[in-house]
Amino acid sequence: MRKIKFTSWQDGEFYLGFLNDYPDYLTQSMSREELTDNLKSLLVDLESEEIPYVRKVEELLVA
Repeated sequence: MRKIKFTSWQDGEFYLGFLNDYPDYLTQSMSREELTDNLKSLLVDLESEEIPYVRKVEELLVA
């Protein structure tokens, strides 16, 4: 098991969110529980290379 950070918010009746490492891939749902399920499913798709040309946020060390 691992921890994955995500950002979420409620807009009217919808819950929206994205995985912090993949901010270009937004998902939505009618409940917070459904949102977390959607995010887990999205992560599987992103890591299995099911989605082409995935953009990812990374860190760069600069001296």
